[in-house]
Amino acid sequence: MSGIGNFLWKISVALYLIANGALGLMKRGDFKVMFGNIFKGDVSLLVIIAGIIALIAGIAILLEMFNIQISFLDTLILIIAVIWLVFLVFEIVGWLKSGFSFDVIQKLAVHLMVLASLMIASKKFG
Repeated sequence: MSGIGNFLWKISVALYLIANGALGLMKRGDFKVMFGNIFKGDVSLLVIIAGIIALIAGIAILLEMFNIQISFLDTLILIIAVIWLVFLVFEIVGWLKSGFSFDVIQKLAVHLMVLASLMIASKKFG
């Protein structure tokens, strides 16, 4: 798969993972929201661990764009995708309880785009 669209998609996934990884190391960002919505109490350690995984995965995607193969990249992306999927299930349950709104549809679309991008980036999903 090649072309400008594929190039931009890989860059966007890599930058998204790098940014969320860096934010996770600062105990902020999407992972803090995700784990905070799923678990009660202090989720800092989970946020940092997910941040490290996302940061490494983002850097690995960039390196693969320069034909530097990373053997564990698919595993890292799979871990992030599973985290995202679990979060999305919890979010959908919460949204079903709160009722229909276009804000809910917009958030669902964004989370599905991220999940789909992660699944495409991982060869484990075909």
